[in-house]
Amino acid sequence: MNPGVERASRLPAIIQGGMGASVSNWRLAKAVSEAGGLGVVSGTAIDRIVAYRLQHGDLDGGLRRVLATFPFPAIAERVLSRWYIPGGLAPGASYRSTAMIDERPQAETLELIVVANFAEIALAKEGHSGPIGVNLLEKMQAPNLASLYGALLAGVDAVLMGAGIPREIPAALDRLVAHEEASLILRVEGALANEVTRLRFSPREFIGSSPPPTLRRPPFLAIISSDTLAQALLRATDGQIDGFVVEGATAGGHNAPPRNHAGPLSDRGEPIYGPRDVADLARLRKMARPFWLAGGFGVPGGLARAKAEGAQGVQVGTALAFCVESGMADGVKQQVLAEARKGSIRVFTDPKASPTGFPFKVAEIPGTISDAQVYASRARVCNLGYLREAYRQSDGSVGWRCAAEPEHRYVAKGGDACDTVGRKCLCNALQASAGFPLPTPGGERELPIVTAGDALAHYGPDIPAGGFTAKEIIASI
Repeated sequence: MNPGVERASRLPAIIQGGMGASVSNWRLAKAVSEAGGLGVVSGTAIDRIVAYRLQHGDLDGGLRRVLATFPFPAIAERVLSRWYIPGGLAPGASYRSTAMIDERPQAETLELIVVANFAEIALAKEGHSGPIGVNLLEKMQAPNLASLYGALLAGVDAVLMGAGIPREIPAALDRLVAHEEASLILRVEGALANEVTRLRFSPREFIGSSPPPTLRRPPFLAIISSDTLAQALLRATDGQIDGFVVEGATAGGHNAPPRNHAGPLSDRGEPIYGPRDVADLARLRKMARPFWLAGGFGVPGGLARAKAEGAQGVQVGTALAFCVESGMADGVKQQVLAEARKGSIRVFTDPKASPTGFPFKVAEIPGTISDAQVYASRARVCNLGYLREAYRQSDGSVGWRCAAEPEHRYVAKGGDACDTVGRKCLCNALQASAGFPLPTPGGERELPIVTAGDALAHYGPDIPAGGFTAKEIIASI
């Protein structure tokens, strides 16, 4: 057996979902790992979240404690000097914002991304010997190489990636572990056949003359929706894919579109998934890779059901998103739990909400962006930029646009106005869900969004007042 596959086969039976932004924070990942699972931190927008925590004064001292262990002290000191505010922001003061990352990020942008990913993993690994993984989105290309390097420096135990086809990531991991330059092809809408733009990250340039530490290559788990994609990745991926997480259409967050993209929507306006959208587990069992099932398995008996199908285990997101240790803002969390106790909660698979074009699960909660009438009054703005797409400008250079930005700006950048209809600013909404809402152009606070799997609708009145702990959820599965 390949060493990477062997290491993957030793990972726990229960994997925590990597829910961004900062819902899967270090506290949740640590709690899951201590309970016997694979704790997973979300690397989505963690650079900005760490910058905000530092501006809040890092009151428990955790970030400064782990940054004192960063292997390149001068870089950690620069990050602290830029973002740390002793005692925290003054009441009513605004955050100092981080730069939006593009194909040619500034040095200080890369430093924050690397250091933030290192810090989140390091905090999650403190005080126990359980495994910690990191989850990144393939669709969010620009920060991924620097994010991976930061996680590797912290000794991450597994890398998970979905929301796209991560063909180049395994080989990039191999190079980053050796402190060699890694690159990814940037998808540029409208690029000519002979035009290739590569995102590059050079550890040697990043660390300068400092001696690099010895790193180990963690198992790479591709998050997929079909056995066909799994087979294609094994055939056409540079580097080693060590396992799979198989997410069904009932899982929270981004879903893969149904194979019949142009098919009709349901009466509720949701994509319709059919038998062709269900992974063939018999084929997966023949691929000599461990796999975990996701989407409705985070319930009592879910693990046994998955193992009966030949899976190594399950990935659990929805149940853990609302547990005591999750990074979801407490007010939002308690509102969701209250709705669940009443049995009145519903989850909508929104085909339009995400600027990525992927269907996105949205829990229908009052006071969040699922309230169309309330959200319609929000002036459009793109000030975070994680889900922007690269496009070819008339002079051949790369530009960036988002279908959730002001329509006239999107159209001026060559976008189709039809693509803006129904789009929502997930970047701001997810950040608000983690307790870091920015002001809107109108001066109000950005509304949160709650994403959850279909299983959320089945939660009942037995949820305790404060919610379940991660340990209780892991034990129940």
